[in-house]
Amino acid sequence: MNAETSDTTAGAEEWRRIAVLVADGVAVAAGDRVSVFVTDSSAMDAVAAFVDECWRRGALPQVISTDERFDAGALRWASLDTLTQAPPLEVAAMEWCDVHVSFRAMTAPVVDADPARIAALRHGRGVVSTLRWQGTRWALVRVPTPAWAAATGLDDQVLRSEWTASFDADWSDAAERMNALCARLNSAQTVVIEDSGRRLELPVAGRRWVAFAGEANWPDGEIATAPLEGGVSGSIRFPGDFYFAGVRVRDLTLEFENGLVVGESADDGIEFVRELLDTDAGSRRVGEFGIGTNAALSTPTGDLLIDEKILGTVHLALGRAYPQCGGVNDSALHWDIVRDLRRRGGAQHGTLTVDGEPLILDGVVQPVLRDIAVAHPVGS
Repeated sequence: MNAETSDTTAGAEEWRRIAVLVADGVAVAAGDRVSVFVTDSSAMDAVAAFVDECWRRGALPQVISTDERFDAGALRWASLDTLTQAPPLEVAAMEWCDVHVSFRAMTAPVVDADPARIAALRHGRGVVSTLRWQGTRWALVRVPTPAWAAATGLDDQVLRSEWTASFDADWSDAAERMNALCARLNSAQTVVIEDSGRRLELPVAGRRWVAFAGEANWPDGEIATAPLEGGVSGSIRFPGDFYFAGVRVRDLTLEFENGLVVGESADDGIEFVRELLDTDAGSRRVGEFGIGTNAALSTPTGDLLIDEKILGTVHLALGRAYPQCGGVNDSALHWDIVRDLRRRGGAQHGTLTVDGEPLILDGVVQPVLRDIAVAHPVGS
């Protein structure tokens, strides 16, 4: 066996192992109808392994290419009304399937379009996302690529190794440990985030906390709830760069009163931010507050689906709430925005408290949170 063949075999084995974890997470079983979306050809090996696993279990998988490169033509030529509509084949797939898994490659963020048109496109995709949440057992799998690393200045080997470590971590008792903390937090009244003179209060009385421990997202690892819709107040800053729908946003600050975003500023991407905030009646409210619990991840990537899982980070999602948490905010938007509270270089660290108890104190993760984290690869 030559070196090239060996590398290919190792890659296939890795994808097969990941496919089993994803299939277990959404409980793929005989007779299930499984819709599979793939956003870029670079994720096709992962898709092939997962589809094979579905067939092995007696399920019926069907694959749809939702390749994001095709968005460029839509953004250039389609009417705003067309852009806001949900893609009909994607809707049909959600209505047909019992299980949905989307393999989303981290393609280079190179969007060059009117922010209003990008926001309109996101509205249509948000309708599909709502159908996924409401009617399927689902998972999103973010797949790192060298293209993303090059575009964002990351080390591709670090990006891939941390991502792989998240799959290698021992998830066997993660849900049990995370649910134990959620049970404690279910009686909480108020969450507070503080940093550099800013303070954001999120009332959570009566809301349920839920754990995400390998059932819905990969990489996974967070606990989350739905703040009371009319109570979020104060301000929060999200320093640095992050990307949504391929658009870069830099140094975003949000001001809240009575649950609504009443002020927003950013050094880059502010027009796009404002278009998203004006998506619909629910898009200026916080639908989710989450806390990262995955210590296998440590390097911010600018990709929200990964960064929101990093231990030492928190995130807000503007728009649609998780109904299982008791949230009622409705929106086509669900936009996760991550705040890294850790002490990292010259970054502005912060503090997270729940009813006065610190979970992160001056940038340091406290034992109450650290002890429930998904941290160590199997056999380490």
